[in-house]
Amino acid sequence: MKISIGSDHAGFQYKERITVYLRELKHDVVDFGTYSNDPSDDYPYYILPAAESVIKKEAERVIVIGGSGNGEAIAANKVLGIRCALCWNDESAKYARLHNNANALSLGQRMVSIEMALNIVQIWLETPFEGGRHQRRIEAIYRYESSLKRA
Repeated sequence: MKISIGSDHAGFQYKERITVYLRELKHDVVDFGTYSNDPSDDYPYYILPAAESVIKKEAERVIVIGGSGNGEAIAANKVLGIRCALCWNDESAKYARLHNNANALSLGQRMVSIEMALNIVQIWLETPFEGGRHQRRIEAIYRYESSLKRA
């Protein structure tokens, strides 16, 4: 699977480690930065292009990382068609995919251990979308987003 990844300075260390992990699992990773822990790097400049790569079909999914992961999730979700879930444990990762078909994952480096972050990534990658009643809900979101594009 081709996966885009992006972070702010506070998520840089996890971005680097998760990139290695994804490559060990034989995924193709596109790194949108940041490339340091310099706090002057503003996350929207890395997160938005990473999320857009999924919509442009340049990647299948995207992982975004910050200190808490909140700002990164907010930014990613501004991209029409992105369903970014901020995950903090196994169950949140499972249901992000199972019920929400999340094509984007947000993590907080200050919120979870690296071991938990890697486990969340694995669950998020391996869990299929359940469909059914959940598909109707995603379609309702898509219709709303489509109406925004016309407005």
